[in-house]
Amino acid sequence: MVPLLLDAGALLGESPFWHATEARLYWVDIDGRKIHRTDPASGADEVMELTEQVGCIAPRARGGLVAALENGCALIDGWGAAPRPFGPAVLADKPEQRFNDGRVDAAGRLWVGSLTSDKANPTATLYRLDPDGSLTEIFGRLTTSNGAAFSPDGRTFYHADTPTHAIRAYDVDPAAGTLSNGRIFHQFEFGNGRPDGAAVDAEGCYWSALWDGWRVVRLSPAGELLQTVDLPVQRPTMIAFGGPDLQTAFVTSAGKNLSDEERAKQPHAGGVFSFRVDVPGLIQRDFGA
Repeated sequence: MVPLLLDAGALLGESPFWHATEARLYWVDIDGRKIHRTDPASGADEVMELTEQVGCIAPRARGGLVAALENGCALIDGWGAAPRPFGPAVLADKPEQRFNDGRVDAAGRLWVGSLTSDKANPTATLYRLDPDGSLTEIFGRLTTSNGAAFSPDGRTFYHADTPTHAIRAYDVDPAAGTLSNGRIFHQFEFGNGRPDGAAVDAEGCYWSALWDGWRVVRLSPAGELLQTVDLPVQRPTMIAFGGPDLQTAFVTSAGKNLSDEERAKQPHAGGVFSFRVDVPGLIQRDFGA
């Protein structure tokens, strides 16, 4: 059984990343409008309350965080500081959408996507937020943008539109910040979990948390299933690697919208779990602004 690190009771835990300098795990509760900072050594958990949902966060090169919120992105200058809008509020006139999953590349740009509650109309979009505040549309026609991650050399980008049960891979032009040659990396069977948040390890293997799948999986750079780690929660949401050797995996989860029967089977839904891995992960890149 994978150990419980923190019985957080999150509605929708997401976006974990390891802050090596602080030796802390940062993560968010999207629906709870909270950013958490957890010390795995002591179990202490600090919470920053926000006024709107926060889809994802990443560290900034100048300190603090970049955050993707309901309508647009923001900079948070330090723990407890109020978010400062950064870039256009591109979703302000799209009440059915909010920002969701994101990942910073080697050039310090945040690749972040939205999701839509109108599942019949796939109007969500993947964007690239540059350190100068410009926001570029990469591609659209998505329902739930998820699973963003880069290969160790930065030349492959992975992405999942969760309801399709597929992870796609793209060639990256690192200088231009553009994608090409989209193809299916791995197609999961329907009805046994959908690809949510993800991370890549030092061998270039892609780890995916499977919503409604009770597990995380490790896929080879060729998309082959190498490892399955079963979890005591139905809805793991994302995985990150941390600890001094980057060989501790941290997995967030969701506790919302569970029936009494479902909750009885997973009393720690919404918690953060951890387990050791043989291959270290990659440190989260800093956003350049």
